[in-house]
Amino acid sequence: MSLYGYLTLAALVFAIGLFGVLTRRNAIGILLGIELMLNAVNINLVAFARFRADVAGLVFTLFTISITVAEVAVGLAIVIAIFRVRRTVEADRLDLLRG
Repeated sequence: MSLYGYLTLAALVFAIGLFGVLTRRNAIGILLGIELMLNAVNINLVAFARFRADVAGLVFTLFTISITVAEVAVGLAIVIAIFRVRRTVEADRLDLLRG
């Protein structure tokens, strides 16, 4: 597969994730869309690392995967805390911080 194939795949995954973020009302669905977008970035980093024969892209990919794991843990903890208070995870109904 050529570099353009990987970039096309990453663009498709990013577009699916963006569509999920923009159209979902469920907070967990929004988090899944964000994860897809971050995975598209990882595909780009690995593709450029492979075609440039450089390990920096792989190091950045491992770093972003670790950041993604932390983001998922914090995001799900926030969603669970909001569900305990509001009994919903619909993003339209989460006006907890509005004044």
